[in-house]
Amino acid sequence: MGLFDKIKSGLKKTREVFSGRMDELVESYQELDDEFYEDLTDILIMADVGVPTAELAVGRLKEKCQSEKIGNPEKAREALKGILADILWAEPMKLQSPMVLLIIGVNGVGKTTSIGKLASRLKVMGRRVIICAGDTFRAAAAEQLTVWADRAEVPIIKHKEGADPAAVVYDGIQAAKGRHADVLLVDTAGRLHNKAHLMEELRKISRVVEREYPEAALSALLVIDATTGQNGLAQAKVFSEVANLDGIILTKLDGTAKGGIAIAIRHELGLPVRYIGLGEQLDDMQPFDPKAFVDAMF
Repeated sequence: MGLFDKIKSGLKKTREVFSGRMDELVESYQELDDEFYEDLTDILIMADVGVPTAELAVGRLKEKCQSEKIGNPEKAREALKGILADILWAEPMKLQSPMVLLIIGVNGVGKTTSIGKLASRLKVMGRRVIICAGDTFRAAAAEQLTVWADRAEVPIIKHKEGADPAAVVYDGIQAAKGRHADVLLVDTAGRLHNKAHLMEELRKISRVVEREYPEAALSALLVIDATTGQNGLAQAKVFSEVANLDGIILTKLDGTAKGGIAIAIRHELGLPVRYIGLGEQLDDMQPFDPKAFVDAMF
């Protein structure tokens, strides 16, 4: 299955709802009047694009249709695809070597599986990868991560449950140095109830990386469960306050009709989606392609 086919298949639920409503809209109107734009805004909001982003996209569409004298709803739909792709666009993430990549997110969003899939993807790309089990607070977190490390066939550094996460990261760094790893993938604690504690924990990990591994680039990706829709946006807002995020891993897109949340996160928080999860297999994590994503939505 090609990349677009995989994205198209993964966005089936979003497309069934969103594209069906778009078809009805196009068929219901002969011209582009205020009611057309109001109904279009509602359709975008129902796809979890969010009110601010929906209003932005429809406003840009209105301007484009007026300036280019587009009066046909079908042509307006095609123009909307380009506008949404433009909102989603971002400079590609640079994978450097050596690199420490912190994976952040609340429990239950698919953080563990995302680390395993990302490790597998990086290995297939020829990168030497080590996983570091930095979430020492959640019961059996290291054991679950070990299962995915074994599937991806990459080494994992872990301590006993309840150990100091920074100490695990320290050992991970030493292993990365000794084995000349390209990427050290670090799992972090998935707690949001105490922002101050979470912030200090992330700062402590960052200080260890900066002190012990100054030659490594340090980046952080936030894992968001697409099925939570606007709740995922709320999580992203909180985490962007406590961590210097470089982007989003959007999981479980194949299980939701709320795929528009990717557009809301990009516009409202300025955070690009870097990878999307489209299933349960090891190769089901794909790099995010804005145009392919929007095409698949429609």
